[in-house]
Amino acid sequence: MSGLRNVFVLVPSGLNWPRAVAFLDVALVPLIVFWAIGHEQYLLSALFGLLFAALDDPGGGYGHRASRIAVFALIGAGLTALGFGIGAQAWGWLVLAAFAVTLVAGLMATFGARGFATALLLNTWFLVAVALASGLHGTRVTSHTWAQVLAWASGAALWIVVTFIEWLIRGRRDRPQPIAEFPGDTSRHKLTPPLITFALIRAVAVAGTVALAFGGDLPHGFWMVIATMVAMKPSVEQTALIAVQRVVGALIGAVAAAVVLLLPTAVHGLRLFAVERGLEVVALVLLTHAAAMRFWNYALYCAAIAAGVLILLDLPRPSDYSTEGYRVLWTLCGVGIGLLVMLLADQLGQRAKRSRARSA
Repeated sequence: MSGLRNVFVLVPSGLNWPRAVAFLDVALVPLIVFWAIGHEQYLLSALFGLLFAALDDPGGGYGHRASRIAVFALIGAGLTALGFGIGAQAWGWLVLAAFAVTLVAGLMATFGARGFATALLLNTWFLVAVALASGLHGTRVTSHTWAQVLAWASGAALWIVVTFIEWLIRGRRDRPQPIAEFPGDTSRHKLTPPLITFALIRAVAVAGTVALAFGGDLPHGFWMVIATMVAMKPSVEQTALIAVQRVVGALIGAVAAAVVLLLPTAVHGLRLFAVERGLEVVALVLLTHAAAMRFWNYALYCAAIAAGVLILLDLPRPSDYSTEGYRVLWTLCGVGIGLLVMLLADQLGQRAKRSRARSA
């Protein structure tokens, strides 16, 4: 019970409602625009470009913030093009791309916690883009790769505009640095064998779940991919508490999304249209809470992110009780894979500590 309380312990100073409200205000723009033009398939790219740009905002001087977010947006646009470009290809290409992107993201731990946090956001978005692209190509809805790229870039650009307006309102004063993503050392690290091995393990785990989900043509199998990614430790040095919070958050988010997606089951026609638009708003509210809660409680943050992503991913698909069973089943499988990877990571971390102790 004490351990469970630690998982849900709240840090009042970490609650950031101003950033969440700013995200919600700006996110209403793409929501209404895509509703008006009837192209909701581009909404998720725009929302995640906006949300992840907000989460990656380093604070400090405006020039530094704008340049960093711009670089983040450009890299994300490239990953968006890759994800949607190969979404309709043979599953082997999806596995290869997932392995390469996850491996590079894992190696970014050499640039410190801040650099790895940025890489983790981009890695997560790439997997979401692949899942979304595959789903779109499997339905009557069509998706144009460069339109998705534009939607992502536009979402990130909206946050740059917001930060500029905020900077002017604050009298051109620098914004305080946000709370650090991860406790402990944030300096650069050497590319050690344990770090490389851990990055390889993460990449193999993600690639393996992509192979199972898309190669095995599992119904709603990409829930397993998302759960694996959310449940895994960000780095070898990550604390056990954060690891458990990620697992618990993934499970809570998946169960919440599964329950919410049962709502459109018994409705049709105009009522179905209204319910789907309402659930898009629910997903937007969940992402807004994620923007506020990232440092308030990491488990609840992961739950909000997972629920928002999964609702928007599966909203265009019919839902029933058997479908919900598949969704929860693959989520549990993904969490299990993530736990296995974390156990291997712990062994690597302990071995690295013993090695450093002997060398000292």
